[in-house]
Amino acid sequence: MRRREFLTLLGAAAGWPVGARAQQSKPVPRVGVLMTVAENDPDSRRRIAAFREGLRALGWVEGQNVAIEYRSAEGQYDRLPTLAADLVRRQVTVIVATGGSAPALAAKAASSTIPIVFTGEDPVKAGLVVSLNQPGGNATGVSTLATAIGSKRLGLLSELVLNAKTIGVLNNPNGLDVERHLQDVQSAARSLGQQIRVFNVTDEGQIDAVFGSLARERPDALLVNPDPFMNSRREQIVALANHYKLPAFYQWREYAEAGGLVSYGPSHTEPYRLVGIYTGRILNGARPADLPVIQSTKFELVINLRTAKRIGLEIPPTLLARADEVIE
Repeated sequence: MRRREFLTLLGAAAGWPVGARAQQSKPVPRVGVLMTVAENDPDSRRRIAAFREGLRALGWVEGQNVAIEYRSAEGQYDRLPTLAADLVRRQVTVIVATGGSAPALAAKAASSTIPIVFTGEDPVKAGLVVSLNQPGGNATGVSTLATAIGSKRLGLLSELVLNAKTIGVLNNPNGLDVERHLQDVQSAARSLGQQIRVFNVTDEGQIDAVFGSLARERPDALLVNPDPFMNSRREQIVALANHYKLPAFYQWREYAEAGGLVSYGPSHTEPYRLVGIYTGRILNGARPADLPVIQSTKFELVINLRTAKRIGLEIPPTLLARADEVIE
């Protein structure tokens, strides 16, 4: 480059607006992701991939113009406040709280100013937002409506196992939203003339013993309540239900993929894609208070025909016709 051309470019650079030069040196924003399950869990990897997809739709790419820090409680809810406080100390730009209301509540308790984007079942009842349309405060996100479909799952279970009168419910009493799940199921059972028998488990050491009780009492079917702890032990739960030939109904499709009989519930990835989009909007300058809570309406019915044959259960053709996916 000739000296005259160099001096011309140097003078032009000096004349750039201060804002333009500042923008070049602007630090990369950091997003803190607070989870209930481990980052390397296969389900977590799928959800994180969906979250990144949502971010990319708004122009944010991890490792290029945004950094992401992951924190996992690995199923131990009491660790969430410490993990949330650590993200606040690191002055992240946004906190993404996933896996039910607990991470979002921990994040909200840790900061009233850092924007929070959550996935949750009933954020109004949990106290995360004032209303779905006008969240107020520093939090918004996606409602999966998971607690509101217990009656739907029980209705599908009644189609699956005709004349079922007693339904066992595998339940973690320490989980959040557990009372709403049980109330929904019990209300539906009364309307169907069924009885609910609750079997509580709080750690993996109790699962074998509880299934021993289920094998002795022989309910007509088993309903597994949604919970991060249950999900982390799904292979053990599915194997035991199949071993005892208990017709079992689950919420997340990962159970059916692991050999579970039937699952019906919200898509596990769609809410995270939407959370990624909202996170991108906040990084672009939007305020959580101005972003209505999104209600995820994508639900999936997955039937595992291999398991049905293994336990000697014939799936009604009407139920097969309504399935989003049949595993053969």
